[in-house]
Amino acid sequence: MMGPAHSLSGAAAWLGVGAATAAAGHPMPWPVLVVGALVCAGAALAPDLDHKAATVSRAFGPLSRGLCEVVDKVSYSVYKATRTPRDPRRSGGHRTLTHTWLWAVLIGAGASAIAATADRWGVLAILFVHLVLAVEGLLWRAARMSSDILVWLLGATSAWILAGVLDQPGNGAHWLFTGPGQEYLWLGLPIVLGALVHDLGDALTVSGCPVLWPIPIAGKRWYPLGPPKGMRFRAGSWVELKILMPAFLVLGGAGGAAALNFI
Repeated sequence: MMGPAHSLSGAAAWLGVGAATAAAGHPMPWPVLVVGALVCAGAALAPDLDHKAATVSRAFGPLSRGLCEVVDKVSYSVYKATRTPRDPRRSGGHRTLTHTWLWAVLIGAGASAIAATADRWGVLAILFVHLVLAVEGLLWRAARMSSDILVWLLGATSAWILAGVLDQPGNGAHWLFTGPGQEYLWLGLPIVLGALVHDLGDALTVSGCPVLWPIPIAGKRWYPLGPPKGMRFRAGSWVELKILMPAFLVLGGAGGAAALNFI
C-alpha cells in the first residue's frame, strides 16, 4: 500500500486497541489514545525504510536517505544468507527483513528500552520521529507542499507539547506499567502494531509480504503471505483509494468514539 493508507490503517488499529481496552474495563487516558494513534500512524510507514522512494526514506533528508541505503543492503544480505532454493533471486532488500514480525518486535522493544533508559529526551526523540512520519502520512498533501523544516518543527513542537500532557498526573505516563522507570514502556506497543499493520497491508497487494519470516512455508523461508491472488490489488489502485482508506477512516472514528465511551 501507499503511505497515506498505511498511516490511516496504523491510526485506526491503535484506536481499535483503545476501544478493546475500554471494553475490557481498562480504558486508555485520552492522551495515550491520541499519542498512540499518532505514533502508530508514523510507525506504519517505517518498514519501507528499505525503499529509497518511500516517504520514510525522504522524511529526514540526507539522514534518512543514508539510513535507507544501509537498511536496504543489510536486508538484502540477510535475504541472501537465509533464502532457500525455492525463494526467488532478487537484486534488493525491499519487502524483506523490515517487513517481518521479528523486525516489528525488535523495533518496538528497542523503542521501549530507549523510553525507559533515556528518560524524557528518549521519549521526546521517539515522539519526534513518529510524529514527523505521521504528518508525512496523514497530511501528505500539505507535507509535500511545505518545506521539510516546517514539518520537522511541527513534529518537534507537537512532541514537546504531548510529552508535557502525558507527564501530568492521570494522563497516561503510568497507564500500563507502573513501576519506577517503566512509565513509557508502553510506547513500544504502537510501534510494533504500526509495523505489523504495514506488513498486513502489503500482504494484500499483488507481491504479498514475508511477515512470518523466518518460519518456512511451502519450502520458502521468505514466503509472500497474502490472500488468494484474485483478492489482491496493486498499491495505489482504486481498491486502496476508494475502499480501504474510507474504511480505515470509519473504523478509526468508531474505535476512537468507543475508546472514549461516546458509543
